[in-house]
Amino acid sequence: MKKTLVLVAFLAFLLAAWPNTALAQGEFEKVTGEAFIKAVPNDFYLEGNRIPVEKRNAVLLKTPKGARVVLALIDTTGYSSRIKQKYTGMLISEGKVSVCSISIDVGSYGFGLDTPKPPSNEGAKFMLYNQAGDEVGGCTAKKDDSIKVPRPLAVSIAKGVPAKLDLGKYTLEIK
Repeated sequence: MKKTLVLVAFLAFLLAAWPNTALAQGEFEKVTGEAFIKAVPNDFYLEGNRIPVEKRNAVLLKTPKGARVVLALIDTTGYSSRIKQKYTGMLISEGKVSVCSISIDVGSYGFGLDTPKPPSNEGAKFMLYNQAGDEVGGCTAKKDDSIKVPRPLAVSIAKGVPAKLDLGKYTLEIK
């Protein structure tokens, strides 16, 4: 009887100490705290330019397979108009992911969002580039009028569905 109680107590301890990531396998997870601070760079290198990263507009995700993905806006103030027009943010991935059906391998990328002139309800053009500035892919980011208070960059996670990347009122899926 004593052995059974010890075994049950030990199993209960293991279950309580089990990392949340192990319980959430199969789902995206936001990572915060020290891991976030260490993973998000201060600057990002694109086309020979070292561009500051806006940490207040950044997110670190853990994919269902355990790889990490950093998404952040970059501050192109003071850069050429070509750089300002082309890039909005950066993405660093430790594993394969897809953003709006664009398959992304391990690596770092810049992205841009070309929004239509108001009062259009059309989607925005999302473009993904490698660090040399070559186009990797593009798609249409759907306008989501249900977003009442748009944030420059936000990620929503819900069970059973892909993560949702919001860039203002425009939204993309991350799988």
